[in-house]
Amino acid sequence: MVVLFLATVSVAHPAAAREMLRLEQTAEAMGSTYSIAVYGYDRQAMESAVAAAFDEVRALDSMLSNYKPDSEWSQVNREAASHPVHVSTELFNLLAACQEYSRQSEGAFDISVGPLMKVWGFYKGTGHLPHRAEVMAAMQKVGYRHVHLDAAHETVSFDRAGVELDPGGIGKGYAVDRMIDVLRQKGISIALVSASHSSIYGLGAPPNEPRGWRVLIRDPRDENRTVAEVFLKNNSMSTSGSYEKFFRAEGRLYSHIMDPRTGYPAPGMLSVSVIAPRTIDSEAWAKPFFINGRRWAAAHNPQGFRAFLCEDRTEPSCAYLQ
Repeated sequence: MVVLFLATVSVAHPAAAREMLRLEQTAEAMGSTYSIAVYGYDRQAMESAVAAAFDEVRALDSMLSNYKPDSEWSQVNREAASHPVHVSTELFNLLAACQEYSRQSEGAFDISVGPLMKVWGFYKGTGHLPHRAEVMAAMQKVGYRHVHLDAAHETVSFDRAGVELDPGGIGKGYAVDRMIDVLRQKGISIALVSASHSSIYGLGAPPNEPRGWRVLIRDPRDENRTVAEVFLKNNSMSTSGSYEKFFRAEGRLYSHIMDPRTGYPAPGMLSVSVIAPRTIDSEAWAKPFFINGRRWAAAHNPQGFRAFLCEDRTEPSCAYLQ
């Protein structure tokens, strides 16, 4: 279902005051809700650009989905343990980027967490507490070093059976960037694209707010409270929080954010928001910051990035990374 909203905003113009249109639409794709807000003067051009951006994310679903059996991603998961699988240049480059994120994060970011997501019940479910033996068995199939990329032939192979890639830690950010690219190509210069409110890119600045698009960071323990506000202008923000998917068992909360090196949900953090020039980067880096904690994040924060962390204490401690 697509929801459309149009409004007018008066904006100064050298010749005369013109009516600037605001257009908003939402659509479901890749298991998430994507929303687009754009400003401009030509309603037809704006509608065409937004439609093209949604076409792009739907096309990406056929490449990145691990739920659709005919997607490229599913083919890799099915066949790469038995023979090298040739993939599109786009998917190969994305997988190569994921390998680099894994190396830079010391394994905290790892798209091979598929077996863990299943054993913990977060694949098509709300989660459950597995036996330790189940976790240890899944861990035998996890690790980015089991994924081998051949750049000369653009193939992907696994060195053992049972390895399974999960796009959940990278797909939304990549899709938001591609949608922004389409909007730019269609002449849009002011837009906000959001994937389930967790991966967001602000293009330009909306009328009457030169600082950029105002985005709120929620209190991880109270969805009705805000702990910070950010203005995005040609910048992105992605948030990983323990409140997104979780379950309680034996008096503890277990979130969907897995440490692929231990096989268990990462403790110590409630939420992490990363601000970066590209949404794929902000989404990817939010995971290792969440998993490795504030001290590691301070030592490894990429140049030009900002991060806002809420640590799990009796009284939540939320602050920007220094």
